[in-house]
Amino acid sequence: MEIKENIPIVLFDNQCYLCIKFAKIVNFFARDKITIVGHYSEFGEKIRETILDESALKMFWFISQKRAYGGRAALLPLIKSILSEKTKKSSMSMIDDECKQDCKTVKTVFVRSISLITNSKIIDL
Repeated sequence: MEIKENIPIVLFDNQCYLCIKFAKIVNFFARDKITIVGHYSEFGEKIRETILDESALKMFWFISQKRAYGGRAALLPLIKSILSEKTKKSSMSMIDDECKQDCKTVKTVFVRSISLITNSKIIDL
């Protein structure tokens, strides 16, 4: 599966309950304009190996034609892409409902929320 053909892409932690909920919300508002892929899916691993660096698993990513935005830096480009009329329809969304971690606790919600605010990265493609 070609990465460039599926851009824009949101790459998220598909083993985290909160991240899965976040991906579902993004998918709902994007109305299939954005490809949603889990970090631990086969395609997600290919993206991490090809485009991202060692910090890939620390945050969610929004990947556009020119850049990969991670964490806090991804919020504004993601919102712009959702609101954009010129974004093409995506044929793929890989949202797995299976949570493999104990991530429904208050502590985990707090930690994940803080990690979104503290982690940020931009990689030019």
